[in-house]
Amino acid sequence: MKIRKSMLWLALIVALSLTVLPACGVMNLLPVPEVRANAPAATPTVAPTLPAAESAPTVSTGALAALEGTLERVYQNVNPSVVSIQILQKQSGMQLQELPGFPFFGMPAPQQPPVEQYQQGSGSGFVWDKEGHIVTNNHVVEGADKIEVVFSDGTTVPGTVVGTDPDSDLAVVKVDLAAEKLQPVRIADSTQVKVGQLAIAIGNPFGLENTMTVGIVSALARSLPVESNSGTGPSYTIPDVIQTDAPINPGNSGGVLVDDLGEVIGVTSAIISPVRASAGIGFAVPSAIVQKVVPALIEQGRYAHSWLGISGTPMDPDLAQAMGLQADQRGALVVEVVPGGPAGKAGLQGSDRTITVDGQERQVGGDVIVAIDGQPVETFDDLVSYLVRSTTAGQKVTLTVLRDGREQQIEATLSERPGQEQEAAPAMGETASAGAWLGITGVTLSPEMAQAMNLPEDQQGVLVEEIMGGSPADKAGLRGSYKPVTIQGQQVLVGGDVIVAWEGQPVTQMEELQALVGEARVGQRVTLKVLRDGEQTQLQVTLEARPNS
Repeated sequence: MKIRKSMLWLALIVALSLTVLPACGVMNLLPVPEVRANAPAATPTVAPTLPAAESAPTVSTGALAALEGTLERVYQNVNPSVVSIQILQKQSGMQLQELPGFPFFGMPAPQQPPVEQYQQGSGSGFVWDKEGHIVTNNHVVEGADKIEVVFSDGTTVPGTVVGTDPDSDLAVVKVDLAAEKLQPVRIADSTQVKVGQLAIAIGNPFGLENTMTVGIVSALARSLPVESNSGTGPSYTIPDVIQTDAPINPGNSGGVLVDDLGEVIGVTSAIISPVRASAGIGFAVPSAIVQKVVPALIEQGRYAHSWLGISGTPMDPDLAQAMGLQADQRGALVVEVVPGGPAGKAGLQGSDRTITVDGQERQVGGDVIVAIDGQPVETFDDLVSYLVRSTTAGQKVTLTVLRDGREQQIEATLSERPGQEQEAAPAMGETASAGAWLGITGVTLSPEMAQAMNLPEDQQGVLVEEIMGGSPADKAGLRGSYKPVTIQGQQVLVGGDVIVAWEGQPVTQMEELQALVGEARVGQRVTLKVLRDGEQTQLQVTLEARPNS
């Protein structure tokens, strides 16, 4: 019979209470003989001696034993499936983190002088199948030059990344090991998980292998911003994330969060902490997403997320009042529509004006999405969750929106989500290793980014987020972003060069820069016009062949 965590903890509390209270209260319960003058001697009263086996109620001992037995059984069954992942990464001009392999939100890593060195990191993973596929977090293996997978019995084998998906923070590593030495996990349905259920984390916190910690499912349907070790800001969020108070720490990343049956309900991925250690708020990517993404990573090396092409925010009374709607109006307010994206092609409208609420400017006036395919949308997270769980690229969806207070239906055809790191693509028909390469990650400059950099709000161009070490951009002296700012609730980096022209041709969007690089030749010398600290300058870049990944 399945023993749920809430029942076990209640029984444990009762057991401890029944065990402790008699020990400190027996003397108060014993009768004290009354002594009177001239009274005959009373027969001494002897307190009865309880047999040791009866000193605590059988039910309490049984409940405690049941809880312990459940935890022991889970560890014995699941621990052989959990691995430690050791990585070696060449560092060049990047900040060195003391404990790599775990994101901390709102906690910038200490800056160090640019140096070139090798950095060791560690994380966790688990066996997916008998073919040697190991699942972990993308941020654990991102940028790794060497990977070793260590099993619970000490067996150590090299690993090779076969697929990554930064947008769900998942990755698959392949090892060459006999099938009989591989024990795959069992996957639970995370959509059936309830708050209060037992949550058990197994991983390698701080490099301490084969560690199990226990807690409960603290909350459901959290949203987790996607971050990478590169330090570029999040551009998407993972929906339906499980929150737990089971202690998880750096090194737990990529490990398992299981229920009382030892079935995986999530992949431990992040914590919120002011001290880079467990503070009782941990997050796990739900198994429902893992089951969708991992098979695609194994078969294709990537996962195609569906994409609508908007940014937005949940409605609240202040926004509703400013838009002439009922104060209790719920939905997802469309703040920005990506030009050329599915929403833009369908005619969705973004916000067109701002209001000031409690000293902060907020955008209003856009469409309010209240349903998708007939499913109610009460918050922006509801919309994201539906897109992730129920749609695929190329699928048509029907959006119910409020525009100027009137309801209407809009059909949109979803496309594949642009890559988190929008590196310029090779020319059509060329392989990735043969295409011309610039060596940056960048993003189309938005008005909010421009304002944060003291540029005109209508300034156009491509903001350089990061420069790959040793790339043509690095050799030419291009500069990446370094200053964290919060825009629409997400932390992004600004302050880098803004590319505004390529060989005299204006560049206004990242897609334009991608096309220009794709059409260029390896060895071609290109003049880039950039804005640096508000001043225009020109740089000569010699494009190279894209390195093998």
